[in-house]
Amino acid sequence: MNDSNGYAVFFFPQALEALGEAIKPYLQDSPAGAHVVCNEIDTGGALVEMTLHGHDSQDRDVALELMVPTSMVRMIVSTHSDETFGFGPHVAAKPEPVVAAAAAEPSAAPATPAPEAAAAPEPPAPETPAGKS
Repeated sequence: MNDSNGYAVFFFPQALEALGEAIKPYLQDSPAGAHVVCNEIDTGGALVEMTLHGHDSQDRDVALELMVPTSMVRMIVSTHSDETFGFGPHVAAKPEPVVAAAAAEPSAAPATPAPEAAAAPEPPAPETPAGKS
């Protein structure tokens, strides 16, 4: 899983056995098991569609679509690298500097009312009919 931008698709052992030699050129080994590394994936139907990018024997770019039944897939792991993802300590990103021209433009959002102005007025007290006690 040395690809830093894509997905690793793991299969059930029975699926690897059923797919046999046809799947072997696309498999990569890792401590977690054999898997297919792909750039894009679509799991919206009966088949899991995996798009793999590579080069042919003449070093031309090729895109290959590999499709297998969803029941064969054990797990899909995103291999996208995102430095702010996970449970470890993070360094906050530095805010972008405000450009003077952007700061001079009027805001499209209405001004927020003051908290005391936002409070709902009290309902009027009920009136008693005149002449009745």
